[in-house]
Amino acid sequence: MYEGGRWEDVDLVLRREGASALTGPGFEASSELVPFLRSDCRILVIGAGGLGCELLKDLALLGFGNIEVIDMDTIDVSNLNRQFLFRMKDVGQPKAVVAASRIQERVEGCTVVPHFGRIEDKPAEFYRGFHIIVLGLDSVEARAWINETACSFLEHDEEGNVDLSTVKPLVDGGTEGFKGHARVILPGITPCFACTMWLFPPQTKFPLCTLAETPRTPVHCIEWAHLIKWPKDNEMEEFDVDNVDHLGWCHREATERAKEFGIEGVTLQLVQGVVKNIIPAIASTNAIVAAACATEVLKTATMCSAGMDNYMMFMGGEGIYTHTVKYERDECCPVCSPGIFLTVQSSVTLGDLIKRISVHPKALGKVERPSVSHGTDNLYMQGPLEEATRPNLSKTLGDLLGGTGQKALAVNDKRLPRTLRVTLSVVP
Repeated sequence: MYEGGRWEDVDLVLRREGASALTGPGFEASSELVPFLRSDCRILVIGAGGLGCELLKDLALLGFGNIEVIDMDTIDVSNLNRQFLFRMKDVGQPKAVVAASRIQERVEGCTVVPHFGRIEDKPAEFYRGFHIIVLGLDSVEARAWINETACSFLEHDEEGNVDLSTVKPLVDGGTEGFKGHARVILPGITPCFACTMWLFPPQTKFPLCTLAETPRTPVHCIEWAHLIKWPKDNEMEEFDVDNVDHLGWCHREATERAKEFGIEGVTLQLVQGVVKNIIPAIASTNAIVAAACATEVLKTATMCSAGMDNYMMFMGGEGIYTHTVKYERDECCPVCSPGIFLTVQSSVTLGDLIKRISVHPKALGKVERPSVSHGTDNLYMQGPLEEATRPNLSKTLGDLLGGTGQKALAVNDKRLPRTLRVTLSVVP
């Protein structure tokens, strides 16, 4: 029994043998699993908004005692109706800091370390130190970034088989109104985020002629004020979506525009939603999706049950309906596939490496003016960044890539149909 019996039910699940058809691979029932969750298992939650608050609560109550959370936003009054860890007195404070403090107040023995800032500002080694990364994001770009970071840890043998010790599990959740999804990504094993980018439709864009000449909806009026009127009247100042004065100006201009064309429904709340691209959020959807994600985290950490394979959709608009589908990996994915293999000495320069890549059978005739990156670091880029990155061509791979070992590079060229992944074995 643990801390007043709070995790007794979890302990019962983890110390009883289950049917082999139902448990995950390698599951061994043990009374040591709860102490592992409480003390040793490190979990990172990215995002402390509506979904992030639910994730933190669920993970803490499942027994995970070593959690960190990162978020770049501060608390707004509009968050309080669904982000239940926050109070009116917290408005203006960093979400990550307040959420961490509130969880630690309510769940004794749980340590939550907050990080207030952008995920891109953390080095790759920061993310390597966690057992599981849980995503509570509302941005496709942020998901793609953390997916690429996790895939950059992968190491393969020369036959393309992934080293399982380098796999960094990701559990991703997302909600939009009454709809949501939960998915488990095991880079190199299951489809990564880039493999299924087609699942995300492009954001709605309005023709400028519609905004300028024939607006028909309140959104058209708001986008006209935001995209056309503001740059014309404020040439020297960029529109700041978090600036109250800028939002007020946009609201006034959009209201006048709407009156001119007989359109109703322009409100300050709608202005905020449009210019910030806010996705409508419903507390119950957040709770359902977060519960599914937290359950998958427990399964992944302990193998007490077979994990999701691999994408669950929730549709609550006309009842409660869930559907799990198995998506397949893209064997040519530029992010998680092994790509081509090269063994090079650490003393080889980046310029020499590019020459070797260009004559590789898989790249011959397709790589002439490449851009090369390592994880999120641009090593050499064509276009506007060419001059700034040109000095790297004469630097050694040992200096650029941080020593020896297996390194994953991404190569882009106009002649390539997609990004080419290059797996380097850098030797002394």
